[in-house]
Amino acid sequence: MSLPEHVFREYDIRGVADRDLVEPFPERLGSAYAATLTAELGRAPRVALCRDGRLSSPRIHAGLSAGLLAAGAEVLDVGVGPTPLLYFAAHHLDTDGAVQITGSHNPGEDNGFKMMRGRASFFGDDIQRLRERVRSPAAAAARAGAAQTLDVSDAYVEAIRKASRLPADPSSVRVVVDAGNGAAGPLGLRTLRALGFDVEPLHCEIDGRFPNHHPHPTVVENLRDLQDAVRRTGARLGIAFDGDGDRIGAISESGVPIWGDMLMILFSRRLLAEHPGATILAEVKCSQNLFDDVKRHGGRPLFSKTGHSLIKTRMKAEGALLAGEMSGHVFFADRYFGYDDAIYAAVRLLEIACAERDKGLLELLADVPKTAVTPEIRVTCPDALKFDVVARVTERYRRTHEVLDLDGARVDFGDGAWGLCRASNTQPVIVLRFEARTDSRLAEIEAEVRGALADAGLRVEDTAPHHGA
Repeated sequence: MSLPEHVFREYDIRGVADRDLVEPFPERLGSAYAATLTAELGRAPRVALCRDGRLSSPRIHAGLSAGLLAAGAEVLDVGVGPTPLLYFAAHHLDTDGAVQITGSHNPGEDNGFKMMRGRASFFGDDIQRLRERVRSPAAAAARAGAAQTLDVSDAYVEAIRKASRLPADPSSVRVVVDAGNGAAGPLGLRTLRALGFDVEPLHCEIDGRFPNHHPHPTVVENLRDLQDAVRRTGARLGIAFDGDGDRIGAISESGVPIWGDMLMILFSRRLLAEHPGATILAEVKCSQNLFDDVKRHGGRPLFSKTGHSLIKTRMKAEGALLAGEMSGHVFFADRYFGYDDAIYAAVRLLEIACAERDKGLLELLADVPKTAVTPEIRVTCPDALKFDVVARVTERYRRTHEVLDLDGARVDFGDGAWGLCRASNTQPVIVLRFEARTDSRLAEIEAEVRGALADAGLRVEDTAPHHGA
């Protein structure tokens, strides 16, 4: 077998399904993963398995299952659903490992695998060692494993019910939910309705062709249907899920997107009122307003590297109660398990809407200082070059500016302005983001960093429009 080396990434394994994830790769992967856990445990592992609704997922599921079973694993198949259902299953069933088959928010032809070891993430060096096992597979186990199908959705809904703090009758809060035909639609609707909300569904049927729009809620174009529906129905807010339900998007009652760092301000203020001094993590792409707001409300803000696996690991190390990313990954260790679950994040946002019945989301953010800010700007750069290019930019600015080099280079330009240049761990791109007090200053620092990238040998073209914070 020719091993598709490029699919082994920092946080997961991902590629074009009918090119990279064809047999015998899924089966070999399942066998190698089970063998890895067996070597650590000294016995055959119990592995939870879930898949999203992509057209390639049943085929990949069959191959992965075959490999797990051949290596002696006990497979607990929880069916079709979002990644948070798989995470919940790992906790609820106390499994040794867990695998979600999903392409997340990638194009429909992509697919991949998100993995766990026990209740922790399986990433980084774990994935690279797994690649070596796939390359040199071990012999089949002396005894094949067994599989059973389990439905943990009732337990999931009940767990969220217990973790929520809602008024006796939340039905007066109308919400539109757009799942983009991803894996979170049915379970998201069921959960919110079980909690008593008036939910208007939009594209909530699972359809791996994604016929209405792509399930990627940080792209403005993918929010158009939700914006229209919120305005048409008079809903208090709109919620969008990404393809596998671990990222949330939000729309105000007037149809304005509330980006990830602004959602974190809403979440952190409410949390800090209950837990003064709590540690809150946010990735390096987030607005300085978020870090300042956490400090102003008595919290301990910390920068984090980008990446759901990295954030979950650091949350445990720091004892953080909340963490988040611009992309809409939000992690609650307060009343919840500490993983990224967009359905639960929606419930926490709706708690705020219920508690602040006389104010919309934008009103609650009215006291946040207004800044000029770009969205994530994604610049194509080959995987073989991107880290070297970012290293050159980092060294250039380190000589003249204060640079946070936790994850790429977050350059402090003074007067409240900063710029970020980091290499994506999942795609052949360099990610840029900028914030300043004025549009003119924003344009100035952006042009300067683009010049630094050009000096480092990369041609940079604008790939996304600017929007206000």
